[in-house]
Amino acid sequence: MSSSFSVSRIRFLSFLILFVAGVIIIRLYILQVTENDTYLEKADRQYARSATSIFNRSAIFFTSKTGELVSGATLKTGFTVAVNPQILKNPEGVFEKLNPLVPLEKSDFLTKATKQNDPYEEVAKRLDYTVGEQVDALQIPGVRLYKDRWRYYPGNGLAARTLGFLAFKGDEYAGRYGLERFYEDTLKRGVGTEVNFFAQIFSNIGKKAGDASEGDVVTSIEPTVQTYLEKTIDDVNKKYSSEYTGGIIVDPKTGVIYAMALSPGFDLNNTKTEKDVSVFSNPLVEAVYEMGSIIKPLTVAAGIDTGTITANTTYYDNGFVIVNNKKISNFDGKARGVTTIQTALSESLNTGMAYIVGQIGNKTLETYMYKFGLNERTNIDLPNEAKNLVSNLESPRDIEHVTASFGQGIALSPISTVRALSTLANGGYLIHPHVATKINYKIGISKDISFAPGEQVIKKETAEEVTRMMVRSVDEYLRGGKLKLPNYSVAVKTGTAQIARNGKYSEDDFLHSFIGYFPAYNPRFLVFLYTVKPRGVRYGSESLSEPFMDTVKFLVNYYEIPPDR
Repeated sequence: MSSSFSVSRIRFLSFLILFVAGVIIIRLYILQVTENDTYLEKADRQYARSATSIFNRSAIFFTSKTGELVSGATLKTGFTVAVNPQILKNPEGVFEKLNPLVPLEKSDFLTKATKQNDPYEEVAKRLDYTVGEQVDALQIPGVRLYKDRWRYYPGNGLAARTLGFLAFKGDEYAGRYGLERFYEDTLKRGVGTEVNFFAQIFSNIGKKAGDASEGDVVTSIEPTVQTYLEKTIDDVNKKYSSEYTGGIIVDPKTGVIYAMALSPGFDLNNTKTEKDVSVFSNPLVEAVYEMGSIIKPLTVAAGIDTGTITANTTYYDNGFVIVNNKKISNFDGKARGVTTIQTALSESLNTGMAYIVGQIGNKTLETYMYKFGLNERTNIDLPNEAKNLVSNLESPRDIEHVTASFGQGIALSPISTVRALSTLANGGYLIHPHVATKINYKIGISKDISFAPGEQVIKKETAEEVTRMMVRSVDEYLRGGKLKLPNYSVAVKTGTAQIARNGKYSEDDFLHSFIGYFPAYNPRFLVFLYTVKPRGVRYGSESLSEPFMDTVKFLVNYYEIPPDR
């Protein structure tokens, strides 16, 4: 009995020792890993100020083609300069000493420096370490330096609208745009007081230094590809004096976004210089447009998927059609006589789309356009996604369906357009566009972000047939076949849409669009470009063909994509 008791006691003591050792190891992990920044900050404090005032936030990363993480949004450490007017002597003289190192507005400085009943007034913020050390070396009584941190974007304007930034709303400082806003709950980090040792490990009770949901956001934005896209759309915007120009590069199979950009851009580190806050919005997600002829492949797909037409189906083209007593013409007003659906797609003939609608019926067109997701948001992980305006598809009149078939009378967001046309590239299913690919949580674990293929909306054979038609458009029709790539199949469609103004279509303002994917029959990338109100150029095939094909060549070389023909 005594022996048995001793064994039990030994086991209990062993268990207790192991338990305590485990608790200590867990606590050390928390201190050295998950709360490392907090305690380093306390240890590194050079000047007295409440630790709770130190800004803290998780990072956002880009991902290079080799899988390396590249900082997109991080923290920068420096100093805040403050004065104590109760101690400060000779404010004028202090200003003269500080101003060469810290650019100050004299009247503002003197106002703060002479508030005799106020012991603390900040006069400069976000000084880098070198300048802070120079200020400290002056040893001016009443001038204090405080360690500080702030949000910093190493790429300045790179992927500005995707990253977004932080701003005040009332007294709350938080993400207001882009990923900073969408992943606010993940990126924000709290700084608090210590709590009971066991409570912090086992119950998370009390005010704590962090939360299990906090972590770094890893995105699929590839910095070199993003840089190239931004340079490309900047060139287009300047060349044609456009209102703005945008682009998206996506994997049409997975929805992973490699780059998305809008020109003109802005500097994330100097947002206060922008007078109009509307420049911070992201029209690639938040705005809708009548996209024009890049919608025609979807109409052709509806016709082929129902078995109503083929690429070689013929119809008689008069150059125009009359629908509900309204005349709808081809872009050039010319008649082709007996022609094929292939020609209608490649030469972008409105009459061909009207013929398809007449064959499949209004309701079928509506059904397919909704299958392509045009009546719903994509749920991309960016804020303020716009809802497409497609109510014309429910009209009892034929005219609304015919115009919708060639991209007028319905307005779509660029990201929704990309999602819909990706169905032609990936065999017929909807994708979930997304920018973030992983969350690296502060507690030391990671979560991958990916999505299974969505609903199959057209047959694989339909997608392949429309792809063949779009490849032929490049090889034989686009600039007379001069832009064809001998070793790569590329499927494209161009678009030119009149922009509505005061309820009427403008004769001067157009939206040009261009979409394509490659290698066409097993695509790695889908590229979408558009430019709003370009000057000195009439059609999207003129303004965007070269930028698109140059982007294709860049991606082929950068990713070393093998030829497919």
